[in-house]
Amino acid sequence: MAGIAPRIVCIGIPVRDLTFRVAAMPERGSKANASHLAEICGGNALNAAIAIARLGGRVTFAGPMGDARETSSGFILERMVQEGIDTTHIVRMPDVTTPVSAIMIEASGERTLTIYRDPGLWRVNLPDADELLADCGAVLVESRCGAFAISLCTEARRRGIPVIVGVDRAMALQDGLLTTASHLLFASEQVQETAGIADDGEALKRLAGLTPAFLAATRGPRGTIWLNESGKLEEIRAFPVQAVDTLGAGDVFHGAFTLRLAEGEDVREALRFAAAAAALKCTRHGGGLAAPQRVEIEELLRNNP
Repeated sequence: MAGIAPRIVCIGIPVRDLTFRVAAMPERGSKANASHLAEICGGNALNAAIAIARLGGRVTFAGPMGDARETSSGFILERMVQEGIDTTHIVRMPDVTTPVSAIMIEASGERTLTIYRDPGLWRVNLPDADELLADCGAVLVESRCGAFAISLCTEARRRGIPVIVGVDRAMALQDGLLTTASHLLFASEQVQETAGIADDGEALKRLAGLTPAFLAATRGPRGTIWLNESGKLEEIRAFPVQAVDTLGAGDVFHGAFTLRLAEGEDVREALRFAAAAAALKCTRHGGGLAAPQRVEIEELLRNNP
């Protein structure tokens, strides 16, 4: 990587995560003792932003956050600053609550969570597009943020700036981000639910008829599949690792992919770089705060040509 690092604008809703490590998910109506408790910051776009910053990118975060008097918002902002993320474009929302989640992580690394998001967060107005998009190499946005981010994303595409959407829930086929995005990164479950087809590859092919965007679906240890320019399916294998915590792995994937794309790499190399980043994240606890450093990814790639 030479020259000035690209600046990535990440748009999303930060979350305060309380994580509990458990041997197995407790049965309904029962109690379970956790072996470990951690309080971390999270949210799809914020996890991706942390990954980008650790990999050498310049990151600006934009989106709503709760009342300035809140403990949660102060906690998150402090950690964002520690990671070197530009927080000057975050919009504080008076009398609105910053999201909080409770997450149980099993010994296998699988996680189950519940989250509260204040409906008032979606009333946010993002800063001016000229302010956010100046010197911008790419925009990365959470799929749930289309309601307040679509106009900015549309302007970014008009300026030739890539817009990458990290999809972590089923999208409506009328969702503006579906056609505004230059790149859509789904997880397996979400691409099937969005397309209404119980097969990742066929789901991608159906969506290709609805959007001009690049389409890929991540499938955890089964790797990532994507449609090339000819509309044919290709595959990037996952890196074999011993997973202990999958929380935030998809978000780290999105962040690493976006950075490599902004650095000028083609989608194949960006996907492989992202797969390595996500694999390394899964080997340690801490959600997005367990995102790897660039030297770790480069070593993994060298050892797995």
